[in-house]
Amino acid sequence: MKSPYFKEEHELFRQSVRQFMDKEVVPYIDQWENDRKMPRSIWTKLGQMGYLGVSHPEEYGGSEGDFFYSVVFLEELARVGSGGFSAAISVHQYMAVAHIAEAGSEFLKTTYLSPSISGEKIGALAVSEPNAGSNVGGMLTTAKKDGNEFVINGSKTFITNGVYSDFITVAAKTKNGISLIVVDGNSKGLTRTKLDKMGWHCSDTGELAFDEVRVPEKNLIGQEGKGFYYIMESFQLERLVAGIMSVAGAARAMEVTLQYMQERSAFGRPINKFQVLRHRFADLAAEIESAKQFTYHTSWLFSQGASAVKACSMVKLLTSELAKKASDVCLQSYGGYGFMEEYPAARWYRDVRAGTIVGGTSEIMREIIAKMVIDEVSYDSPYKETEKAPLQMTAREIIASIPDRFKAEKANGDQLVFHFDISGANGGQYTVNIAEGKCLLNEGFEGTPNCVVTATDEVYQDVELGRKSPESAIMSGQIQVSDLGAMMQFARLFKRIK
Repeated sequence: MKSPYFKEEHELFRQSVRQFMDKEVVPYIDQWENDRKMPRSIWTKLGQMGYLGVSHPEEYGGSEGDFFYSVVFLEELARVGSGGFSAAISVHQYMAVAHIAEAGSEFLKTTYLSPSISGEKIGALAVSEPNAGSNVGGMLTTAKKDGNEFVINGSKTFITNGVYSDFITVAAKTKNGISLIVVDGNSKGLTRTKLDKMGWHCSDTGELAFDEVRVPEKNLIGQEGKGFYYIMESFQLERLVAGIMSVAGAARAMEVTLQYMQERSAFGRPINKFQVLRHRFADLAAEIESAKQFTYHTSWLFSQGASAVKACSMVKLLTSELAKKASDVCLQSYGGYGFMEEYPAARWYRDVRAGTIVGGTSEIMREIIAKMVIDEVSYDSPYKETEKAPLQMTAREIIASIPDRFKAEKANGDQLVFHFDISGANGGQYTVNIAEGKCLLNEGFEGTPNCVVTATDEVYQDVELGRKSPESAIMSGQIQVSDLGAMMQFARLFKRIK
């Protein structure tokens, strides 16, 4: 039956990728797993075939195919049966390099994007920290300006490609918020330590320490202080990529296990004739097919430029949990042999366990989904404006409504002082004081603020009334926020204007 998502050229591409993987990867995976390392030659071979540039611009060596070429590539990565190999390649192309392709300068694209597409350079993305995993806003790594350089201090952990990469896209706190900066792997003051993992053995996962690491100012990706929003936007792609590989990996594990069950006999007949096993795999097949179609639909939403935060979070949650279940069902069907390293079920079982942790844990996915379906929270893209809504209130009236919109039950002992400096005919200077579960509004500035918000009355009005996303207003500099973390803490305490 003709697919609504894949055209003939996608399937021809699939054949090409599968033939490459069967020849250049599958025969060597066991050795790479034992070596705890992938050879650099596989990166250059992938680059020569154009696979590392599927999603990137032609002018830098990519093929700029539609997103379903990436879906095909990621499915074939997962089919190899090595979580480490899939993670290393996908993090390089769809995370570390994607930020440079999206917001990097011409210098960064020439220096890092082009050689990444050719396989000459390997990239890593460093966001997670020892004390700030999913809480991006709580990161402690800093990048302070010194002349025309940034001086980076801090640490990162659980960084895929962190040890053997040629460059690292690092998230760090700068003067105006979190920024993304490219750091060369051989930078003085950078220490990289390889971590010993339960699975994903052929990929390197590292802990990074930055001690007065000096990086040229031109290595900044996009605008200073906008890194938080770049990261939040990229989470959609990261989680969708993880979902595509999770469901494809589960399907491949089932396929291989069914082949084994046809060949393995017990009590005088193949074990695929026992009803309990047949029904178990009937259920699993139905779940995998359902998850696959939902993942394809979400991929289509993403390809259309839609804000798919809820769908991507659902895909990540469902497919990673399903892959974990599938690995358990498949290993059980191998009996004692499933516990042996010489059979693939052991590797599936180890590798798949990371899926519900990386890219946002299942617990974080559930909270994001709950906020959207229960609390009616929306997450707008920082690159897109929302449609204009009819004029409802002036900026002064909006600020006057702040105490009425205060959700005291959410305060939990919060004590915050905010200064609003709104210019224009309908603006003014105001202090919002939150303490002891109460919200007070006064004209003029009072006390030492946790955060200062500066904007014109028109921009402030547009954001509050839903005409403009707050992320894009902050990214473009139309709204200045002195402390992004405090602003996020403040925003959750108020009802939206409807």
